[in-house]
Amino acid sequence: MTEFVHAAVAGDVSEAEEIQEILRSAGIASELQSGEDDSVVVLVPESDLEAAQDAIEAMTEPDDVVAEP
Repeated sequence: MTEFVHAAVAGDVSEAEEIQEILRSAGIASELQSGEDDSVVVLVPESDLEAAQDAIEAMTEPDDVVAEP
């Protein structure tokens, strides 16, 4: 079974779903998990982590807060 790892942290569910859509468009599976203080952690298969981070970076505005693990 593929291990899912931490790819990004979103401030809320809406932002997490936007990130999930970016990943889906890039052909990368993802899961959401509750984080601390109402944040949402976006998880991806370990083998897709670098591609996921590249896709998120390419598709988000520089002002958007997307924390890396």
